[in-house]
Amino acid sequence: MGVSTREVVDATPIIDADTHVIEPADLFTSRVSTRKWGELVPHVRWDDESGDELWFFGDKKIYAAGLASGARWHEYPPDHPRRLHDSDSRNWDAVERVRHMDDFGVRAQVLYPNIGVFQVNEYIGMNAEPALVLACVQAYNDFLIDWSATAPGRYVPLMTVPFWDLDAAMAEMVRARDAGHKGIVFPARMEDFGLPALHDQHWDRFWAAAQEMQLSINFHIGSGNIPMFGTSAGRHLGYAWTGTMLFQLNAAAIASLIFGGICQRFPSLDFVSVESGVGWIPFVLESMDWQFHNSGVIAHHPEFDLLPSEYFARQIYSCFWFENASARSAIEQLGSEHVLFETDFPHPTGLTPGPASSAMAPREHLYQSLDGLPAQDIRNVLHDNAARLYRLE
Repeated sequence: MGVSTREVVDATPIIDADTHVIEPADLFTSRVSTRKWGELVPHVRWDDESGDELWFFGDKKIYAAGLASGARWHEYPPDHPRRLHDSDSRNWDAVERVRHMDDFGVRAQVLYPNIGVFQVNEYIGMNAEPALVLACVQAYNDFLIDWSATAPGRYVPLMTVPFWDLDAAMAEMVRARDAGHKGIVFPARMEDFGLPALHDQHWDRFWAAAQEMQLSINFHIGSGNIPMFGTSAGRHLGYAWTGTMLFQLNAAAIASLIFGGICQRFPSLDFVSVESGVGWIPFVLESMDWQFHNSGVIAHHPEFDLLPSEYFARQIYSCFWFENASARSAIEQLGSEHVLFETDFPHPTGLTPGPASSAMAPREHLYQSLDGLPAQDIRNVLHDNAARLYRLE
């Protein structure tokens, strides 16, 4: 009799492929000169109008400091802790967070930002000299290395880069790689920033450098202009709609990577679709293959030596968390070699049980979502794929 799904899951050291570091209030002010830049340096202060601690860039209100730290909070999102330290300390303290990981059987967490993903457009829009914006990017990357060092081997840092300045982005890629970063967080829709689209050859020297350094390109949802539902529908309904629609944006990024010839030109460069789910991917790939054949691409573009689905299978990873039957079906259709598991900790929509969450604990969820899959497929999804992608020991 073979081992059960439960036994395989319990025996696998899970690498959580998408979690978020909660930026401390002094991240930038402790690393970027306030004597030189003053209040233009991103900082946190209380805002009487909103009744929140907010991130400010100068006088511009950016982001509620406690919004992303919603795990175990007692109100449904978008309600959130008004002060960051009102939230559970396991969400934002690097040492305490290991206790959360141990409780849920997670060996390592891949770390994504909040300010550097969902508010990345504010970096560009800052009314400041480029030197300040670059200093902010570098400060975050340096902070993440220091934060990860509190629990060696448990955290996987991914860099952000000043992509609006390609020379600076390439220099920072080298600097951050040398410091220990394992991949690159990159926006999926450059048009939102007034920059050339992903498929434009403007980016080719960046792709070439990332390929040479074996750094994956990680597209986290919500990195451009986030679609928002009308507030007249209600805050909670609008939050649910927005979270659902964000998944669809990464489908466009995948199509750009493949139809734009990026995968064809850079065959050893890996890409990751993050926090976007996996159930929709078989349909997108089947439709891409159909359009590829039906539009005569083979005849008119002989440089494409593979089908879209084959480029995907070679180079593109995708992450799931809340899905059950759709995740299992996608793994069966796509193969298990490029599917990753995530919890989205400590975001309020992640897999952390709480008084205002419908989530199960990660392992309990995995017993259901991966039930019936072969043992090696389960190990691929929970550990082996991420270990290979991020070059973990």
